[in-house]
Amino acid sequence: MEEKNVFEGKTVDEAIENGLIELGVTSDEIEVEVLEEGKKKLFGSVKAKVRIKLKSSDSDRAVEFINGLLKIMEVEGSAEVVSEEESVVIDVKTPNSSRVIGKRGDVLDAIQCMAGAVANIGRDEYKKVVVDCENYRAQREETLKKLALKIAAKAEETGRKVILEPMASYERRVIHAALVDNEKVKTVSEGRDPARYIVVIPNNANPNDRGIRYGEKDRDRHGRGKDRDRRGRGDRKGRRDNKGSSGGGAKRGKKEIHFGTFLGNSNSEKND
Repeated sequence: MEEKNVFEGKTVDEAIENGLIELGVTSDEIEVEVLEEGKKKLFGSVKAKVRIKLKSSDSDRAVEFINGLLKIMEVEGSAEVVSEEESVVIDVKTPNSSRVIGKRGDVLDAIQCMAGAVANIGRDEYKKVVVDCENYRAQREETLKKLALKIAAKAEETGRKVILEPMASYERRVIHAALVDNEKVKTVSEGRDPARYIVVIPNNANPNDRGIRYGEKDRDRHGRGKDRDRRGRGDRKGRRDNKGSSGGGAKRGKKEIHFGTFLGNSNSEKND
């Protein structure tokens, strides 16, 4: 039985040339395995024999990697290249898109990061790889644009900086771009990846304002909760009356100090 993609010639070079003509490819598109060196014998000669294998393209390697990853994840589906122009765009088709996308796209982002690394093996210039599923990227971008406008309005109304939760770099770029022409607020990125986040700053913000995290209860410009302002003098009078009553007021203990840590993405939902 004749072996697939095996070619012969008087010399190795001739065998390779025969293979290139037969396959209709160039030498930089193939990998060559020499099976037999051509040589002359006392009676006759032995032909050179080579096996030629087409090199996988950058996008092919990425697709092959993603398909293998889906099997490991036990997710039914497949990846295919939909564009190779400015960047390699790969679409994952699966009936279980939620497992491929993950919460706010975290699983999809991880797959994209790894596929990009695989696609760029051996390349001198980096080629961007975008992995999408069920048109999630476009839908997420539209959601972020609406979120940016909503936060800008909130910052302008309260006169306070609004701090968003950490986002991936491409999501931060969407927020910045959505508000770049807004003359009433500006945006800056702070922190370090992977906990880098955006702060939306109104033009009328107090320079000493520490800002509010998006989704927290509104506070006034001095950082006080609104319910605190509702407490009238009657409440303070009542506390004085209790202190001077026959049983005496409860003795105030030492002030307790609590330390909190902001850990980046919390479990609380923001308006995605």
